[in-house]
Amino acid sequence: MPLSTPAARKPLHRRLIEMHGYQREDGLYDIEAWLADTKTYAFDNLDRGTVQPGEPLHGMWVRLTVGEDMVIRACEAASDFTPYAICPQAAPNFSRLAGVSIGPGFNRAVKERVGGAMGCTHLREVLAQMATVAFQTIGPMRWRKAREERAAAIARGETPPPARRVLPINSCYAYAEGSEVVRRHEEVAEE
Repeated sequence: MPLSTPAARKPLHRRLIEMHGYQREDGLYDIEAWLADTKTYAFDNLDRGTVQPGEPLHGMWVRLTVGEDMVIRACEAASDFTPYAICPQAAPNFSRLAGVSIGPGFNRAVKERVGGAMGCTHLREVLAQMATVAFQTIGPMRWRKAREERAAAIARGETPPPARRVLPINSCYAYAEGSEVVRRHEEVAEE
């Protein structure tokens, strides 16, 4: 069901964010994000002169390389379009995220390493969403691997390890402790 019909209006600003999760041949995963901000009107900018309608004010990339353990192995950022000439100088600082674990405390660790004047607000904002994409990319691969290992153990006549999916309990309405969704996952795990 879409949102209700809006009041009469005209578009002014557009932010596009696109994210992808990739499995690499070396067993690691790349999570990439692209962010672009555009306006529907021309405006003056101190460093760029006049920014035309549809021309990106922000055009930025971030890549996290992550292991199955959800630890960031590398982070690369690039800023193709920025409002100020100095802005791209913040991108190399995002390499400081190597070694950070995606999980509890992730946003705090990001703030400590690239918060405030050490980083870029726009690049930093997409990192929380990238963490979710990392879970959605890597989680099913870990679950598949655990199920394959379980099946292989059964085929060898061994007692299989439990194939248990770790759920983010109380992270949202569906995963509320004791919810129907959580109960269904627990039933599947017991089979």
